[in-house]
Amino acid sequence: MGVFDISAILLTLAALFSFINYRFVRLPMTIGVMVIALAASLVVVLAGELVAPQLKTPAEYLLSQIDFDETVLHGMLALLLFAGALHINLGDLGEQKGAIALLATVGIAVSTLLIGSMTWLVLGWLAIPVPFIYCLLFGSLISPTDPIAVLGILKTAGAPRSLETKTAGESLFNDGIGVVVFLVLLQVAQGEDLGAGDVAWLFIKEAAGGLVFGLAIGVVAYQLLKRTDNYQVEIMTTLALAMGGYALAEALHVSAPIAVVVAGLLIGTQGRSFAMSDVTRERLDSFWELIDEILNAVLFVLIGLEVLVMPITGGYLVAALAIIPITLLARFISVWGVLAALRRRRDFSPGAELILTWGGLRGAISVAMALSLPSGEYRSVIVAITYGVVIFSIIVQGLTISRLIKRYGKEAAAELDAATG
Repeated sequence: MGVFDISAILLTLAALFSFINYRFVRLPMTIGVMVIALAASLVVVLAGELVAPQLKTPAEYLLSQIDFDETVLHGMLALLLFAGALHINLGDLGEQKGAIALLATVGIAVSTLLIGSMTWLVLGWLAIPVPFIYCLLFGSLISPTDPIAVLGILKTAGAPRSLETKTAGESLFNDGIGVVVFLVLLQVAQGEDLGAGDVAWLFIKEAAGGLVFGLAIGVVAYQLLKRTDNYQVEIMTTLALAMGGYALAEALHVSAPIAVVVAGLLIGTQGRSFAMSDVTRERLDSFWELIDEILNAVLFVLIGLEVLVMPITGGYLVAALAIIPITLLARFISVWGVLAALRRRRDFSPGAELILTWGGLRGAISVAMALSLPSGEYRSVIVAITYGVVIFSIIVQGLTISRLIKRYGKEAAAELDAATG
């Protein structure tokens, strides 16, 4: 099956599920599409087991033709991260830089260690032996909050602007940091002899290299936009920046997610303000919003359909249910620690920690990293647990975060502003 055939099937399913959700289910689009895809997958699984075994085979064949890791981490992610960064004001982000930097670095490290340690204990208790390094690997891939899921939900949650900036900004950057941590731990798990200096150099090369490279390509694109007054050419320039910049960053072995986020922030603030006409800004926003909506719909269809090929057993299901509260607890502790470090002569209400914890959704990036693990005896359990945590996060947390924001949002935003200046 070719790329065109697969794309046509996924787009058709995304359009169909979007229509069903719009007319009947009426959930936020990304969540609704995923829920419908998940329900359809479960129906196919049950029908294949009980009624018509031949029904399951075509669906499994379709998914076997899709490399989820390649599709997400080396395809859709470039466009989705750029679209998200394009609509975040760099000035607003700068005001929250302390909180975002700590959450995206120290927060990821603390969360990875806590989740890895507690997962190792839980799996041992459940008689599912997994080495500690692989549990840390799971902690690294599940700790980053997914910008794709977070940005999609925050659009409809009604969060105060400063709170939305912190949550979305953290998600955009901790994705890149999380991927770097994951790659380092994966090399260790595969037996590579890495000293402290090697780990530090790899981290600096990936993270700092991505930052510098993103600034460089963003400045080049900005100069091109300043010298152009044609919205078609300017939109193609931003598209080339997102896709070409991401591909070149990967070729240079620097963090492509960080690079495209930095470039998107620069163009979204400086480019929109000083290098574009009103017509270009309007057309550019419409184009990238449409790209964002289409890719989100397709991506969440894929997440829902993946249940068809997930290695789910009773033991893995119990493990996932046990580890879901562990991921939330680790997130809460890491957020609490960051806010404590930023405290300025005042205490925080529970609202700040609760919103940042519950709003830290896990999504497709975690699933993609889990599926990118090489075949082995521990891969199946990590993939199954990751999928369980992601499904809970998107459906349960995604559907309830708006209520939490309505209850604590304004107070939490005010307190965070007081702490971060």
